[in-house]
Amino acid sequence: MTTSRAGKTAVPSTLDNAEAASLLEATSGEASLSARLDAISRSFLGRPYVENSLVGGPETPEVLTISLEAFDCVTYIETVLGLAFSRSVTSVITTICEMRYDGGEVDWRRRNHFMIDWARNNEMRGMVKNLTKGARTVEKTRTLGSINGLPLKKATFRCFPKQRLLQVSPACETGDLILFASTRKWLDVFHVGLLVKHVNRLLMRHATLTAGCVIEQDLVEFIRNNRMSGFMLLRPVQPEVARTGLWS
Repeated sequence: MTTSRAGKTAVPSTLDNAEAASLLEATSGEASLSARLDAISRSFLGRPYVENSLVGGPETPEVLTISLEAFDCVTYIETVLGLAFSRSVTSVITTICEMRYDGGEVDWRRRNHFMIDWARNNEMRGMVKNLTKGARTVEKTRTLGSINGLPLKKATFRCFPKQRLLQVSPACETGDLILFASTRKWLDVFHVGLLVKHVNRLLMRHATLTAGCVIEQDLVEFIRNNRMSGFMLLRPVQPEVARTGLWS
């Protein structure tokens, strides 16, 4: 998950405009959002994993940090989506700001520190659709308190039990996001990845501390090897035509 240490910069805060522009050019011919998400997420395979990738804290000004060099699991997702949603480098920066911060304002207290907030706020902005609904889901309640400087808050959300994967996987598409619910009572989500449908298998691309880089992994294997309360599914949504600089 994305965390920060006040005063410590783990990655450069300046986006590599040349590489971003190259990626945008390389994927400009892909008509579907799913295809762009596939191509862009694949291009980062092997890039290093970095902890504490964002800069800011209760007493330290937030620094907008966007890097193509190294990722944690959340910044990997945000960067892939920001590029897939955009057709200019300026729009990449704007889109990531909108995803990362409530109202798009670069401020530590407005950052979506918890993935439940990230999912809810980005669904409200029309960037993702929540697929975690229906009779196959269960309700979980957490008292979120893992971040110093933020008050405790109660959060209730729904997730699929891990045993439901085979039942819900046929409806998944390449580019869908998967969020893994923590078993800890003070944390909502412990990891996030991007799904890739390959014949009859679901693969997950994610930035992982265990491997030390961005990898592609069989989803069944990941779920089998990790304790969790369940998982949530989000589907990135094609940006509206009216949003300047974004795909129509």
